[in-house]
Amino acid sequence: MTNETFIKYFYILPFSGETRSKPFITAFFFLIYVVGVLINSSIITVICLEVQLHKPMYLFICNLSIVDIFYTSVTVPKLLHMLLSGNHLVSSAQCYTQFYFFFTVSVAEEILLFVMAYDRYVAICKPLHYIRILSRRNCSLITVGIWVIAVFSTLLYVTSVLYMTSCHSNLIHQFFCDIKSLTRISCTGSGIFLIITGIDIFIFGGIPVTCTFISYFKIFKVIFKMKSRESRGKAFSTCSSHLTVIFIFYGTSITDYLIPNQSDVLDLIFNIIFSTLIPMTNPIIYSLQNSNVKMAMVGLIK
Repeated sequence: MTNETFIKYFYILPFSGETRSKPFITAFFFLIYVVGVLINSSIITVICLEVQLHKPMYLFICNLSIVDIFYTSVTVPKLLHMLLSGNHLVSSAQCYTQFYFFFTVSVAEEILLFVMAYDRYVAICKPLHYIRILSRRNCSLITVGIWVIAVFSTLLYVTSVLYMTSCHSNLIHQFFCDIKSLTRISCTGSGIFLIITGIDIFIFGGIPVTCTFISYFKIFKVIFKMKSRESRGKAFSTCSSHLTVIFIFYGTSITDYLIPNQSDVLDLIFNIIFSTLIPMTNPIIYSLQNSNVKMAMVGLIK
């Protein structure tokens, strides 16, 4: 397309040589999706059924599992439909809807990871005030607030995307409608979008990361002052799983952001890691590091 147009349909072309490798690709994503949903659903079920896990930390882990289920459910089922049916056309309404929900869960996870860091800060640095600060009422308000902020902030972001027009192509070399692919084929209307993107990165990226860093700085300051080696080890163990998830999440996000716009293959790889593999590994990291969750899951199986 040489003229500036509003696209009605997008053509999703995620994999080259798809005809030969279609069965393997389909089986891979189906397996990733099923395993991820089953593991995260198990975590949610265990936390809901086990009374001893009705604590702030486990409530936030439960919410993280919900976010991870949404991550894969927004992208993988549509990809499987395209692979099985051979129909790679996606309407603009479907594309922007998919992008909206994907960005919503991304914002929700960024805020949630900071809240989980704050939970560890209160538990280690202000243990006597833990029940008062993170009461059931406050945790419920925090959880609702996370989703309200994510839903409404994304509306503004997606609205700015709707004003972009294309003068290049309607071909997207990804397995879902992601923002880098949409901006790559746009030629006008990206000015407002870039401004809103910068604001969003600062509010939902910079601020949570900074606050998380400050929280862990204070946490480690308290831990290193502990005289008992056992106490230090216990404190470190309660933070290790969360720190691992943070490093994986932000490490992948930053790397994907730094990839040049022309690198379709690298974009595809990191999008697969970010939206399918990480949501599957997050609950594994938490369940392996947390003895209470492991014991509850074993009890549920028995």
